[in-house]
Amino acid sequence: MTPRGARDLLRFERKAWSRGATRVCGIDEAGRGPLAGPVVAAAVVLPPAFSHPSLTDSKQLGSQKRQEIYDQLIRHPGMDWAVAMVEVGEIDRLNILKATWKAMAEARRALHREPDWTLVDGLRVPPLGNNQTPIVQGDALSLSIAAASVIAKVTRDQWMVRLDRDYPGYGFARHKGYGTVFHLRALRRLGPCPVHRRSFAPVRQAAR
Repeated sequence: MTPRGARDLLRFERKAWSRGATRVCGIDEAGRGPLAGPVVAAAVVLPPAFSHPSLTDSKQLGSQKRQEIYDQLIRHPGMDWAVAMVEVGEIDRLNILKATWKAMAEARRALHREPDWTLVDGLRVPPLGNNQTPIVQGDALSLSIAAASVIAKVTRDQWMVRLDRDYPGYGFARHKGYGTVFHLRALRRLGPCPVHRRSFAPVRQAAR
């Protein structure tokens, strides 16, 4: 039973279980909006009877709390999770939407066992097939998607910190590739580097 007034973060999982699914996967991405770096997707199948007192949409968590929950998730016995990354070249070639779909499909394929049903944050993702439930703001409504959102976000943030060392001056460790004032000024001053998305207008303009 869910306490009165509390959100039932497993209601979508329960609907899938009622259809006969035994492995329900949550999928979310990080990095659709930034001007630089990869898009990262995570797929998560929670172990039976999983609960967590503070797991929610990664955007609602501070970086320290998000890291703490990430460490708990990836070390939890019985947790099946995987991540996939699509790099800048493919983002520019495919477009960011199709690159995100590709990352999501690859993350799901990388799980130890194929899920029976997929809960996906946002709108329907064609490469994931028919056995899916798209949930707008799913990272705040489904525990499986919330777990995927934390894993995807922390994974991508860690990657952007490494890119900051490879390409100093842009502040990637600070803003993670998003179009902040600092980043836009650095982009105009230094020009794009190899991990900037040339198909995004501010990068394209800075390259002229």
